[in-house]
Amino acid sequence: MRFAPPGLFLNDFELLTIDSVYHLLHVQGPWAATFDEKTMETSYGHASSLNLVDWEPLGPCFGVASPGNFDDSGVWAMHTVPLSSGAAMAYTGVTARPWAEQAIGLAHTDSRDGTGWRRVRSDPIVRADPRWYRVDEPGMAWRDPFVVPGEGTRWAMAVCASDRSRPLGVSGCVGLATSDDLVNWEVQPPMLSPGTIDELECPVLERIPQGWLLLGSHAPVHQIRAWTAPELGGPWHPLGPIAPPGPYAPRLVRGPRDELLLLHTVQRRTGLTDEGKPCRGMLAQPKLLDLSDPTRPRLRWWPGLDPYFLPACLSGQTSGTVTVRPKGPVSIALRQSLELRYVDRSLELWRPGGGGEVVELRSVPTRLRLLLVGEFIEVYADDELVLCTSDYGGRIPPMLYTSRGPGVQLQLRPIATLATTRDDVSSMFSYSFPPLRRLG
Repeated sequence: MRFAPPGLFLNDFELLTIDSVYHLLHVQGPWAATFDEKTMETSYGHASSLNLVDWEPLGPCFGVASPGNFDDSGVWAMHTVPLSSGAAMAYTGVTARPWAEQAIGLAHTDSRDGTGWRRVRSDPIVRADPRWYRVDEPGMAWRDPFVVPGEGTRWAMAVCASDRSRPLGVSGCVGLATSDDLVNWEVQPPMLSPGTIDELECPVLERIPQGWLLLGSHAPVHQIRAWTAPELGGPWHPLGPIAPPGPYAPRLVRGPRDELLLLHTVQRRTGLTDEGKPCRGMLAQPKLLDLSDPTRPRLRWWPGLDPYFLPACLSGQTSGTVTVRPKGPVSIALRQSLELRYVDRSLELWRPGGGGEVVELRSVPTRLRLLLVGEFIEVYADDELVLCTSDYGGRIPPMLYTSRGPGVQLQLRPIATLATTRDDVSSMFSYSFPPLRRLG
C-alpha cells in the first residue's frame, strides 16, 4: 500500500512498465538526524510490483561514480525513456561543493528487468547555461530531468532550474533543453518561470487533448501544481494545486485497466514523532489523476485499491479505510490528539492547541472516506483527495463518529496486504488510550 526500502528512506522515483511488471527506481539513503543531501543520497533502490500496491524490494541498481566525476557525491531524480533496445535514463548527478553542484547524465540498459544500467559517458550530457540559469553558486539548480518526444523529431527535457534573471526565493523555474539523439543537447530559455516560486521540483510532462499538461512540485509548500499549454513553448496557463499539501514528486503511469494514475512521495518526521521536522519518506499508494475538467485536474480515490481491504470490523486497527455519510456537524476521533471535524462544507483536522489543517469544500459531500496507513491519514470528499496529514499519536482508538446524537463507533476495513514484519510503515503501535471527548 505504501513503500520504502527497509531501514532507508525513499525520495524521488521513476516507474518503468516491463512485460506487465512495474519497476520502481528510487533515490534512497540512510536515516540521519542531520541530513546532508550532497553526500547521503548515493544510490537508486529498485522494487517491483504486479499491481502498484504490493512492492518487493530488490537490490540497488545504480550509484555514484568515482571521485572527480560530476556525479561522485550523489545521484538524484531520474527519468527513463524506452528504446527499441532496452531503455535510456537521464539522471541528476551531484558533486559536493559548499553547495550541491548539479548536472544531467545519461545511462543505458539492454535488460528488461530495470537493472544493468551503464553510463553512456563519464561527463554530463547537459549543464545549466549561464545565459538563462544560475550556475556556479549556491542556489543553482539543474536537476530532476523529464524527457519526452517534443514537437517534430526532437526530444525535449524539462528540468528543475533557477532563473538567473530573478532573485533567489522566486527564481524557481522549469528549464528546457532539446536534442536529436538523447546524447547531444541544446539548452533553451526557461519553459516556465512564474516569478513567485522558490523551487519547481520534479517536473512531469503529459500529452493531453488540449496540448500539454505540466506538473511541478512547489517547495517548501510541498504541493503539486499544474499548468497547461498548447505547445511546449507555451504560453503556460496556471491551473493551481491538484491536491492539498502533502503529495510530492509525482510520476504518472497507466494502471492495469489503462487508467491514468499518479504516484507520489510523502514525508515522514524526524524521529518518527509529531515534534520532528519533516524529512524524506516513502511512496504513497496510487491515485487517479482526474482530467475530466481540463481547468481543474484533481487526485481521486483509485477503485483498484478496494480489493485490498478486508471486511469491516470495529475500529482499533492500525490501518484501513472507513466511509461515512455526514449529516450535519460531524466529529470523528482519529488519534489520541486528532479529530476530523466537518461543519457547513468546512473540513478540519483538529488538534488541541491548534495546528490542524482546514479546507473549504466546493459542495456538500455525500460521503467522506478516510484512509489510515500507519502514521499517514488521507481524507476524501466524494472520492476527491481534500486533506492529508501524518500523526504519531499511537494506535487508532475506538473511532467515535459524533453528529447531533450519541457517538457511534465506526467500523473500519483493515488493509489485507500490510505485512506486520515490514518497517516501511513506521507506526505499528500496540498500545491503546481513551478516545477524544465527544462534541455536543
